[in-house]
Amino acid sequence: MLNIVIFGPPGSGKGTQSENLIKKYELEHISTGDLLRHEIETNTQLGALAKKHMDKGELVPDEVIIGMIDSFLDKNIGKVKGVIFDGFPRTVAQAEALKSLLSSYKTDVSVMLNLEVPDAELLTRLIERGKTSGRSDDNEETIKKRISVYNAQTKPVIDFYKKDGKLANIKGVGAIDAIFAEICKAVDAVK
Repeated sequence: MLNIVIFGPPGSGKGTQSENLIKKYELEHISTGDLLRHEIETNTQLGALAKKHMDKGELVPDEVIIGMIDSFLDKNIGKVKGVIFDGFPRTVAQAEALKSLLSSYKTDVSVMLNLEVPDAELLTRLIERGKTSGRSDDNEETIKKRISVYNAQTKPVIDFYKKDGKLANIKGVGAIDAIFAEICKAVDAVK
């Protein structure tokens, strides 16, 4: 199986590039953000808990996310060509849990694509997205908090995948097609 972790701060283009990867490599998509937003929209108990954390710019607790991922994998392993993990893992504990979980399904992460975008560019992109998205977390104060949380808690995941030999750094600024071409080079190298 081709299992890709697409990584980067909020606003780095993970969603856009995930769509491109799904089409080209026929992958199933796991976006924890989309899964959580669906829970919020359908007013579930999990959704209410997730919204409380997301509105403050905090990460949703690991056990909630890992449970959702396990359920998804249980239904899809053996039936799909691969999976793209979008927005997960966000912490080293989650990366370790994912490695263990995938190992139990006799597979592993093939590559971790790290989209690198400067903070000032992220802020600009997310403020623009907030004008049309209707997302409550796309406002300047929450965006700055999300970037700060990312820098403090999530960046160490890069080192985890670097040590595991799975890291591919991708410059996330420029034309979408040019960025995607660099992503494809990294993916094709591990196929």
